[in-house]
Parts: sequence; structure tokens; C-alpha cells
Amino acid sequence: MVHQALSEHIQFPHKKVVDEVSGWLRVFDDGSVDRTWTGPPEVKFMSDPVPSHEDFVDGVATRDVIADLESGLRVRIYLPEIGTLGDEQKLPVLLHFHGGGFCISQADWYMYYHVCTRLAREAKVICVSVFLRHAPENRLPAACDDSFSALLWLKSLALGVGAHEPWLEAHADFSRVFLIGDSSGGNLVHNVAARAGEVDLSPVRLAGAIPIHPGFVRSTRSKSELEQPQTPFLTLDMLDKFLSLALPVGATKDHPITCPMGDGAPPIAALNLPPILLCVAEMDLIKDTEMEYYEALKKGNKDVELMINKGMIHSFYLNKIAVDMDPLTGVETGKLISGIADFVKRH
Repeated sequence: MVHQALSEHIQFPHKKVVDEVSGWLRVFDDGSVDRTWTGPPEVKFMSDPVPSHEDFVDGVATRDVIADLESGLRVRIYLPEIGTLGDEQKLPVLLHFHGGGFCISQADWYMYYHVCTRLAREAKVICVSVFLRHAPENRLPAACDDSFSALLWLKSLALGVGAHEPWLEAHADFSRVFLIGDSSGGNLVHNVAARAGEVDLSPVRLAGAIPIHPGFVRSTRSKSELEQPQTPFLTLDMLDKFLSLALPVGATKDHPITCPMGDGAPPIAALNLPPILLCVAEMDLIKDTEMEYYEALKKGNKDVELMINKGMIHSFYLNKIAVDMDPLTGVETGKLISGIADFVKRH
């Protein structure tokens, strides 16, 4: 710790750390943020950006595109090799929102690259992952607005207006667009689905929503928060600090973005939502509030399916080391991917 403090002083001699999330993020007294990974070096590769490649690598090509010139909003497109599918076959689109407590991670991080390429390849979909603005520089609802803007961008492509995007125009089935996101990205899935239900997206059809381990919480600790093991992917300190940096100033965890099943949010029964596949990990720290969201959907007569990965922790499938080295994690990751593929196929 002494060595780390000394290196910080050399690197940022005139700044003082006023808040930090261990390993991930430090906020300085001038409002600037440093997201240099300071945790165990052997896992740093998972947060390293992967350059895009328009040639097919392991059956998937990628391209980074500016979706909105005015705001600078970018997306990464994951296109599976069409091959035997035939050039005329259109593919469903997964509009993906990454996690990271609204404060860290990006669409080109290795942990998302390996998941999005696998989804594209095995589910036979085009994955469009959004580069979201970070808090605390851009507090909520900034990430919600970016996510919804990406959906409206797909609508503009489907209508043939504005800038062109050849991969999507040639291969995307805009009548089968799915929202998918993990952790805080799962919050964005619900938020965007709710907003989409109030507008005309045609010719885009929102065919489904897939929140994975969504960051739904309340101000009061749930039983699972108090009893489930904390893990490198989610601790109570991370949960509290990320949300304190991300939510609007003065807001609590009972805010509609983090507690859509609470009294402060629009009644779920009144929302126009697409079919939902809610993915839950059995050992997730925030499992109880995720299940509360599931019960609220059922009570509101929404079309919802539940998939639970036994023995798994929050965002387990992002940990490439565990996926490769631990047989159970590998098996459950396979179940998660195949469950998502099946849901897409049925909708």
C-alpha cells in the first residue's frame, strides 16, 4: 500500500483522492477520475481493450461505428460469419449494454469481447454493444440516454435515413431486436424497454429483453446482500460506492433506475414491455432484489421467463479464467449462452 500511495503521488502530485473503488477507480478532488487497473496484474487482461477487426476471427468480425456524430456515441458491431446460413438470411440483433456499476468498463474490454463474440457465433445474432458514458463525470440518466439513443439509431438504419451502416443494412433483421445487458447493463435493459414501449419504433420491433444479473437494489440491505459471499466481481463496497457515484446527486438506491419494482418507479403493470428472459445467478449478492423484480413482472402479467444458474456468482461468465479453468463455471456459462440463444430463436 505504501508503494501504491507513493506511485500515485508521483503520477498525480497535485491531486488528492477523495473516493475510490478498490482496484477499479479513483476520484480526485478536482473531479477527475483515474480508471487504471490497480488490482492483481494477472487479471488485468480482462479489462484490456481489444482492437476491432473487420476480418473474421473465430467466426466473428468486429467494427466500431459512430452512431451519433453530434454526441459522439459509438457502438461495436459483432458480425458472425454468415457461411452456410446463406447471404439472404437476416439475423436478429442483440443491442448490448455493458455492466460496471455505470462507472467502469467498455464495449471493447476483453471480458465483453469474449462474451459478445460467443453470443454472435453460437446464437447466430449480430451483437451491437454500446460504448456508454461513465459516471461520475456523467451521472444517470446519461447511460440510459445513450442506450436509448442506440435503439433509435437502429430505427434510423431500418428506415434508411441518415448515415449508412452496411453490415446492419445488409444482414440485420430489424423486426427482431433484443435488448441485453448485465449488472448495471441489466438496469439499462429495463429502462430502455420501458421507454421504447411509449414510442413508435417501426419498422424496428422490440422482440425481447434479457437482463442478466441486473443491479436492482433497495436502500435497505436484502437478505442475500447480508448472507451471500462477496466476490471480486461484486462486493457491498463496490455496490454502494458505484451507485453513490452514478445516481443523481441526492438520490438513494430506491431511485427508479436501480429499483424499478419500488414505489418510486412507474407501476410495472402499466408498462408496455416485450417478452423478458431474466437471468439470475444462485449465489448473487443481489439475488433477492432480482427475484423481487421477477415477482413484480409476474404480478403485472408480463411475459417473463426465469433462468437460474446454480452455484454461480454475479457476472460469473465474464471471468474468462474461471470459464476456462473451472468445469462448473464453464458448464453454467454454456447453459447461459444456450438459454439466451433459445429465447432469441423462439421470439
